[in-house]
Amino acid sequence: KVDKMAGVYNIHFRTGCFCNTGACQMHLGISNEDIRRNLQAGHLCGDDIDLIDGRPTGSVRISFGYMSTFEDAQTFLKFIIATRFSKSDTAVPFQSSVTNLTTESVKSPVQDDYSSSNNANKLTPRMHMLDRDLWDDSPAAVRTVKWQPQGTEVESVRAAVSEMAVPTCRRGGKPITVTNIYLYPIKSCSAFEVAEWPVGNQGLLYDRNWMVVNQNGVCMTQKQEPRLCLINPSIDLEQNIMIIQAEGMNPVSISLEENPGKEAVICESKVCSHRVKTYDCGERIAAWLSTFLGRSCRLIRQSSDIKNNKHQKNTKGLAPATSISLSLVNEAQYLLINVASISYLKDDISARLEEPLEIQELIPRFRANLVISAPESFEEEEWAEISIGSLRFQVVGPCNRCQIICIDQQTAERNNEFLQSLSAARARKTNFGIYLMNQPLCSSFPDILSVGSQVLPVLKENPEIQPPSSSEE
Repeated sequence: KVDKMAGVYNIHFRTGCFCNTGACQMHLGISNEDIRRNLQAGHLCGDDIDLIDGRPTGSVRISFGYMSTFEDAQTFLKFIIATRFSKSDTAVPFQSSVTNLTTESVKSPVQDDYSSSNNANKLTPRMHMLDRDLWDDSPAAVRTVKWQPQGTEVESVRAAVSEMAVPTCRRGGKPITVTNIYLYPIKSCSAFEVAEWPVGNQGLLYDRNWMVVNQNGVCMTQKQEPRLCLINPSIDLEQNIMIIQAEGMNPVSISLEENPGKEAVICESKVCSHRVKTYDCGERIAAWLSTFLGRSCRLIRQSSDIKNNKHQKNTKGLAPATSISLSLVNEAQYLLINVASISYLKDDISARLEEPLEIQELIPRFRANLVISAPESFEEEEWAEISIGSLRFQVVGPCNRCQIICIDQQTAERNNEFLQSLSAARARKTNFGIYLMNQPLCSSFPDILSVGSQVLPVLKENPEIQPPSSSEE
């Protein structure tokens, strides 16, 4: 969390054990037995598990060197005061000494385009999920085949019940419904809104099946290229094509058929340290993207050869030995947010920004797959699992937000105040929304998620215990 907030201020930290486990152990006073327990709990070098049983597994380091300036130190001090002290704090040491600081930018001796992979505050080693992409204004009516699985298949899909769940639904109140559904065909590009959509074994059909990579084959996100949010992909199921549009560019289409043509180049890519089998989508779309973004890049697609696709995770609470297959997301199949929670943030952030905000302006920044209408703000964080129609979803943790929420998804302009405002509104946490996973479908027929469907949550056994958070794309 510290690393994410520092990124908003253009400050680069080192976090974790700095590739020196022995020194880390000595500095933190960790015993050999603690090291063994942490390893057994799933802690690895380079992961984002920062706390186990309330004790730190690493630390945060800022380095000053020959090229550092006094202004860099001032900027760091301003960062600490701005992010770690609230307005209600009194008698803040050295507060007066930075009152007249004017430095607005930092000249860090080390700059990095990519956020650290070990920057989220984990309370337990349970795996938690993230990466969510963007939004599109234009709702789309999708024609799909109405189908419901047989009763035995429904029961099979619902067979996995979370260990944290109790057989009691939420407290009384208005029914909860799905208000919006979004998929993001191209990772980190704009969203495609639908009224109903088929569900596959990796989440919403075609959600994050493609991603843009730079000339070195590294995945590009809005952290490095904010203008990705101005690229609008949409899926036409009847014509079996994806159409890609952007202002000032002629639309371009690509077949939904996998690996069309003999010229496709099979390659292996990495998504949040996970290796996935992909193939290149060709020169035509590469030239289109490179022209719009003004830099050399290409479009690649994940191979549907799940047998050889290693982008999978085992999730606690699902059936034993169930391997959950992911698309090109970083963490989980779905991200869900609540309109009531958005409304709560709207008032708080509007007050801090001193300008009115509308709910529809905020929703795109959080880039959810599912938007729901639960009556109480943040009550979704008390859920262990939910059912929507015949589908049952495991809640695998909250989404810990990063600097991407600072980017206006309609203009690609950045306002760094949004992440800081979220942290202040949530008592210095940056969690917003929950991640969902569901069992692989037991039928060859797809199920359907629809706007207006009722959401039936199951509460955690102990709502006071919050699951660990995760890092965002």
